[in-house]
Amino acid sequence: MTANTNNPVNSETVDASVDRLRLDGISKSFSGHVALDRVDLHVRAGEVHGLVGENGAGKSTLLNILSGVLAADSGSITIDGSPVNINSPLQARASGIAMIHQELQHVPELSVAQNMFLGRSVTRMGGTIVNRKHQERIALEVLATLDPDIDPSVPIRTLKVAQRQLIEIGRALMEDAKVIAMDEPTSSLTPAEFLRLARLIEELSSQGVSIIYVSHKMNEIFDVCSRATILRDGRNITVAQLAQTNAAGITASMVGRDLVEASHVSHASTVPVLKVSNLSRGKHVKNASLTLHKGEVLGIAGLVGAGRTELLRLIAGIDRPDGGSVQMHGNKIASNDPRAAIRAGMGLLPEERKRDGIIRERPVTSNVALPSFRFFSRWGLINRKKIADTSLQILREMNLRPLDIAKPIGTFSGGNQQKVIIGRWLAASADIMLFDEPTRGIDVGAKAEIYSLVEKLAADGKAIIVVSSEMSELMRLADRVLVMSEGSITGELQGDRINESAMLELAIANG
Repeated sequence: MTANTNNPVNSETVDASVDRLRLDGISKSFSGHVALDRVDLHVRAGEVHGLVGENGAGKSTLLNILSGVLAADSGSITIDGSPVNINSPLQARASGIAMIHQELQHVPELSVAQNMFLGRSVTRMGGTIVNRKHQERIALEVLATLDPDIDPSVPIRTLKVAQRQLIEIGRALMEDAKVIAMDEPTSSLTPAEFLRLARLIEELSSQGVSIIYVSHKMNEIFDVCSRATILRDGRNITVAQLAQTNAAGITASMVGRDLVEASHVSHASTVPVLKVSNLSRGKHVKNASLTLHKGEVLGIAGLVGAGRTELLRLIAGIDRPDGGSVQMHGNKIASNDPRAAIRAGMGLLPEERKRDGIIRERPVTSNVALPSFRFFSRWGLINRKKIADTSLQILREMNLRPLDIAKPIGTFSGGNQQKVIIGRWLAASADIMLFDEPTRGIDVGAKAEIYSLVEKLAADGKAIIVVSSEMSELMRLADRVLVMSEGSITGELQGDRINESAMLELAIANG
C-alpha cells in the first residue's frame, strides 16, 4: 500500500468535464432541524472543488454523509456515473472515498504508523500478527511528501497539532481514493506546510484524483480550487467559477451580506499590568521577557514550533518553568499554579479548544462557571440561578447563537464556543486574557465577530495577548507584535512595521 502520488487513478488522460462524483438532492434533518435541504455537489474527475459556507451551513454534515458517518434522509450519490449506497465509512472507502476530518481521528497512545493503519493493519504469520515494521516503512514513505521529520514509530500524542493534522492527510493518501474530501486540512499548518500540501494536491489532481476542499481561508480556496460550491443555511447558493470572482464576492454569498473590513483601533495605555521576566522551559522557551499594558493587544507571531503556545502556558501557570517569573499588577504569581493566575485575574483561551477549553457534554452554563464557582456558591451550595443569569447577560451581549445556555456546548459552532470561553473569563472578572489561535477553524462571519469582541475588550481596559498563525490577523488586531523563533523572542514590531515580510524575517531569524 503506497500513497496515491505513485499510483494514478487512471493511466488514461483524465476528462475534466466528466463528473467523478455527484450528490443530488441530499437532505438531512436532526430532531426537526433541517441541516441540508436538497443540496447538490458535482465534482469532476481530477478537479479540486471548494466547499464553502459559514459554520452551520451544512458542509460537515454533507461530508459526513459522503463518508458514511451519517445517512441522508433523501437524495442520491453516484461515482463515475454509477449509483452507490454508502451506509458506513467502510462502504465509503470501498467506493473510493477518503475523508480527512476536521476533528483529528487519533488514538493518543498508539504510534504514528499504528494510527495510520487503524482498521486495516498489515499482518504476517497468516494474519495473526501485525507487521509493525512494514507499516512503519509505508508510513515513512507517505509522510516523506508531507513532513519527513515525523518518526512513524513514536506515540502520536508526542507530536504537535500541526504534525498530527499532516498524519491525517497521510492516512487518506494511502487509500488509493478516487475522491478525497479535506475538511479544514490546514487549520494547524504553517504557510510553508500549506504550500507543500498545495503541491501534493496539484499532483493528485493531475493523476485524476478529485479533491473536495473545505476551508475558511479564502486565499487557500483560490490557490488550490477551480470552482466552489457555496452553502448557506443548508442550501445551495451557487457554484462559483473562481477565476471569475474574488474573495469578497465569495464571502458575501456565504453570509448573505457584504462584510466591511474594519481597520485597527488602539486602546493601549501606558499602565503595565503583566510583566514576564526571563521565562524559560527547556528548548521550547528561552529567557522570554515582555510587558503587557492595560487596554493593549499584544500579538505573538512565529512558525509552528517556535514556542508561542508553550510561552502562554508558562504565563498561565499550566507548565512549570525552569526559570523566570510572572508578575501581575506588580505582584509575583506562583509558578506552575494556574489557580493562582486565575485568582489574580488571568484567563486562557487554549489552542485546542475542544480538548482543553470545553466540556463538550456539559451545558453552556457549566462551561462558563468552570473557573469561578466560588463566585456562584455560598456555604458550599452552588447558586445555579446566579450562574444562569450571569451567563445569559454576558452571552447575550456577545451575540451567542443560538442564545440557549442550557444546550451542551459541544452542539455549538466553533465561533460560538469561543464566545463561551471568553464569557467564562468575563464571569471570572479576568482583566488579562491570553488567546491562543482564537479564530482557528472559525468561518469568516464569526471571525469578524471575534475581532470586534477583542477590540471591545481592549476598549474596556482588558489586556490581551493573541497568538496567531495568521499574520493578517495580527496585522488587524495587534498594537505590538513579538516574534518568536526556536523558543526565543527575536524582535518587536509596531505601527507600519507590523507586516508579513517583517514578521517572517524575524520568524526565521534562528533558522
